[in-house]
Amino acid sequence: MSILVADCPRCKASKITFDVIAENLISYNFQWQHVYECFCTCRSCLKSTIFIVEQLKRDTGDWIRNNKLSTSKLDIGKLFRVISYVSAKDQAASPPPEHLPQAIEAAYNEGSACLAIGCYNAAAAMFRLCLDLATRSMLPDKDEPPAAKIRRSLGLRIEWLIENEKLSRNLEDLSSCIKDDGNDGAHDGTLGLMDAEDIKDFTFILLERLYTEPQRLENARIRRAERHQQS
Repeated sequence: MSILVADCPRCKASKITFDVIAENLISYNFQWQHVYECFCTCRSCLKSTIFIVEQLKRDTGDWIRNNKLSTSKLDIGKLFRVISYVSAKDQAASPPPEHLPQAIEAAYNEGSACLAIGCYNAAAAMFRLCLDLATRSMLPDKDEPPAAKIRRSLGLRIEWLIENEKLSRNLEDLSSCIKDDGNDGAHDGTLGLMDAEDIKDFTFILLERLYTEPQRLENARIRRAERHQQS
């Protein structure tokens, strides 16, 4: 049986040893990084926790593919780092679009978890962060339009990107949920469920357009090339 050293969310013991009972591969990022849910028991309180762990280094991939984490009799903390654990926030949280940059995926997951537990202002803030990170790089160099005010404001920036056809015009109606900063309740803490869900829907669609669809097309192109090489 393998072990994992982590803080226990059940008894609050710090850096306590867990026995790793079972594991389940939940994602495979960047074509090398394994992400697992590990069912573990705390040696302090004897209660169980499901930790989410991600592979630390690319060069450990062959070992991970050829061994079971729970039966390898090692400290899996040498190969993985704990990124979170399964809790009530995961009960209704919806998954993000595929093929997102790591920072945007993390922000989306946090927003989705906040929405699931009724923290609407926090959820909206994280979805807006996703949009901010995704659209900043779409602007031209600073010595070109748009003006600084538009660059700073997420709402004005998205409006400018649509008007200048850097984002599809069919996103314009959905984008109405992202208004000029200070005019949408985000800073007043008055956003409700409908507001947060509107922002989430727009965020999901925009991220799919920017990241998921291009990567799916690229993956299809690679598969096609491989088939033709084999024929």
